[in-house]
Amino acid sequence: MIVRIMGEGQVEIAADDLAALNKLDGELEAAIQAGDEETFRGRLHALLDKVREVGRELPDESLEPSELILPPADASMEEVREMLGDEGLIPG
Repeated sequence: MIVRIMGEGQVEIAADDLAALNKLDGELEAAIQAGDEETFRGRLHALLDKVREVGRELPDESLEPSELILPPADASMEEVREMLGDEGLIPG
């Protein structure tokens, strides 16, 4: 799966890593629903850090279509809330 972090570029994520990312995504979504800014900020950073850790960075000149777009680390809770789908930020 090709993932774009807004403002950073694209990484390729293996299917085996999606379960760990979905767990973090669920925690992020719960923090948003609770209106807990501190937990939200920590979970957003944890999710993006995990994507960077497990992802293989694609070259800037790569023209791969992104299957998933994640918000930047400085996104507000409201901005992320607007990006959430029925399955959070990461489907599955």
